[in-house]
Amino acid sequence: LLGLADAVYFPTGTMAQQAALQYWADGEGRTVAMHPLAHPEVHEQRAYSVLSGLRTVWPTRAPRLPTPAELRALGEPFTTLMLELPLRDAGFVLPTWPELTALVEAARELGAYVHLDGARLWETGPHFGRTLPEIAGLANSVYVSCYKTLGATSGALVAGDEEFARGVRVWRHRYGGRLFQQWPAVLTALSGLDTELPRLGAYVANAKEVAAALAATPGGRVNPDPPHTHQFQFWLPYPAHALNRANIRLAELQGVGLFGGWDEPGVLPGFSMTEITASEAALDWTPREITEAVALFLELAQV
Repeated sequence: LLGLADAVYFPTGTMAQQAALQYWADGEGRTVAMHPLAHPEVHEQRAYSVLSGLRTVWPTRAPRLPTPAELRALGEPFTTLMLELPLRDAGFVLPTWPELTALVEAARELGAYVHLDGARLWETGPHFGRTLPEIAGLANSVYVSCYKTLGATSGALVAGDEEFARGVRVWRHRYGGRLFQQWPAVLTALSGLDTELPRLGAYVANAKEVAAALAATPGGRVNPDPPHTHQFQFWLPYPAHALNRANIRLAELQGVGLFGGWDEPGVLPGFSMTEITASEAALDWTPREITEAVALFLELAQV
């Protein structure tokens, strides 16, 4: 599917990322260039540093991937450039295809390996207008999630050439990832590849319709607008506790789970944010039904 020679299954994405970064650092250098909003920085308790002895440099703090100029301006060498596609905590944002290829070329010129944190890589094809092998082929290694997007119970894959796969199998064992039996989780991943992967184009297209309906909400903001994948951020000028309460009330009254949890990141003062995923359940909703459901939701938030 990714056009790469070999792939290795891991029980968790955090472990898969550690193994890949360790492989490229082994004997070469311990510095990884990544975004400060990247998953290992925000959601993995800095495992790359505590467990693996790696360190990071940040080419940019802007809510997007770095530019080639920013990469070249780093004041110290780095072994690996890790690119999260899409960058989830910036709003599931993606660069353009020319921007991505230029960034990879800059990393190569600087002598760095390129690793794609592609937990949600599966749904990036429509934005880039490229196939999965074309996207994955830019990198030395690629991590993809089995449960994000595909809906498996757990698990992840890292893919690359055969030498890379042999190396990360060693690191998988060292990190405790050779579980005696992983077939139940693997079966759910295979099911996701069969059932969810073919639907992603429809999900991405539908997300733009959902986002347009939500953007019409008084005070509402969608980021990015339009979405780059089938996931995006939705912001409302209400306290998070009021919106979370409205979530529960709407479910009690109508059996509808309209949103996930809301929080207040502080990026937009006075606003709360939730992440939207437009998947199978959203395909049947018309813009009018979305508008009506959000109107009731906001009424409940003000009670």
